Amino acid sequence: MSGHSKWSTIKRKKEKTDNARAKVFTKIGREIAIAVREGGPDPASNSKLKDVIAKAKANNVPNDNIDRIIKKASGEGNAANYEEIVYEGYGPSGIAVIVETLTDNRNRTAAEMRHYFDKNKGNMGQSGCVSFLFTRYGEIAIEAEDVDEEKLMEDALEAGAVDFINDEDVYLVRTEPNDLGGVRDDLAAKGYKFVSADVEYIPSTQTRLESEDDLKMMARLLEMMEENDDVQGVWHNLENTEDLP
Repeated sequence: MSGHSKWSTIKRKKEKTDNARAKVFTKIGREIAIAVREGGPDPASNSKLKDVIAKAKANNVPNDNIDRIIKKASGEGNAANYEEIVYEGYGPSGIAVIVETLTDNRNRTAAEMRHYFDKNKGNMGQSGCVSFLFTRYGEIAIEAEDVDEEKLMEDALEAGAVDFINDEDVYLVRTEPNDLGGVRDDLAAKGYKFVSADVEYIPSTQTRLESEDDLKMMARLLEMMEENDDVQGVWHNLENTEDLP
């Protein structure tokens, strides 16, 4: 499969103004807090925290912010009690959508997700209704410019990657979800720079939207979800993401 919806969404968002930086910081801050709560404040012994810190740095979150969030999350005064909840449903014309959230109020978040689906010609379904259409992989995106494709592929497979894809302006290195951190660290040690490195839902099949109205509704659905502070990631199986307005 040539690329997938998540990277297309990243490219689409990068073309917009970068006024969502504060939201990115908020979302990653929640991930750091969860990782600290589950495994402690030391990234040397907490692989999940180590992965989130790497993600934070890739998104230009300042080190001072990262340290402050870790200290707050490991202190007794941290009242926020976030839980991870995944919502599934269908967008316009049956496009499969998966939404990962971190929320301190599951009733509020569920109501908001349902509202977004309903307002944009979709509907929220039960757990498992579309996840069978996706496979979870660790995925590392590396800009193709000035990178030797054959050497990167060799290095990636040697590090433990399970797949390698040339997606035009980026190379995508895929791993088993639990191997993401190790492969990323191995490639970083060889000098590769990452656009992103995260666990993704990769669609096994994709669907095109031909109707202009459906494309508008899909774009609005994604935008509403991505603007929500509780949402950590949105995945879908829309093939022609480049046609979104």
